[in-house]
Amino acid sequence: MRPLQPHREFAAAKVNLYLRVTGRRADGYHTLDSLAVFAGAGDTISVVPSDRLELAVIGPEAGALVGEGDNLVLRAARALANATGRAEHAAITLDKQLPVASGIGGGSADAAATLRALDALWRTGLDEAALRGIAATLGADVPVCIASRPVRMQGIGEILAEPPSLPPFGLLLANPRIALPTPAVFRARTGAFSTPAQMPDRLPDAAALADWLRPLGNDLQDAAIALCPAVRDVLAATAAQPGCLLTRMSGSGATCFGIFATTSQAEGAAAALPAAWWRCGGALAS
Repeated sequence: MRPLQPHREFAAAKVNLYLRVTGRRADGYHTLDSLAVFAGAGDTISVVPSDRLELAVIGPEAGALVGEGDNLVLRAARALANATGRAEHAAITLDKQLPVASGIGGGSADAAATLRALDALWRTGLDEAALRGIAATLGADVPVCIASRPVRMQGIGEILAEPPSLPPFGLLLANPRIALPTPAVFRARTGAFSTPAQMPDRLPDAAALADWLRPLGNDLQDAAIALCPAVRDVLAATAAQPGCLLTRMSGSGATCFGIFATTSQAEGAAAALPAAWWRCGGALAS
């Protein structure tokens, strides 16, 4: 039998271009409506054969995970092993580039990338639907990260649909380096629930995309600002950058994004933001 080969997967940051809270289920989970895209920024999962399951975390944002004994990466590995009858044998390295608890699905993306990487290492041959099924046991945001392509998310994240065709655009991400736990933001949210968005037939360019997104908002943004006023500073600084067509918070924060007509504009804007912030600019994940 051919020896098992090391494998590497990119875990792209998930960005909610709009986020509407549409209701709350009897079990306490909120239902959402969102258009998610995946940025060119992200973490990397590498897997190699081993006689046991182990995880090493490296990278500039690794310090935030020190002392975390059983994170989503290990849970994902165990879930795939359990679903396929494989032994839990792999050495996993997480190169952590994304800030933790930042509203861009870093942990969920890492879990999804782990499922993809171990599916390749262990040659389990699962298709995307099967991987999404396993991902659903790990968290509401993990299934959408399996394919890491633009998608409309509804329900608690398990209802996925094709979005309208999106034009090319530049995307800036910025975070004030303040962790903002999702449950706290939902608890702080006030006001009525929103109706789902109406999808457009066509979005010819980045300006049209920004015009469509503008009234849709992020229903968690005000609550996040109340808990973390620095979000307002990031939004203001992003909006002030030349060529910014729209700025908004992603997910439950504190990461904010800006939409630009070109990737070079987004890259230039990222370089102009305070060096103390985590920031990056570029295109969507390919």
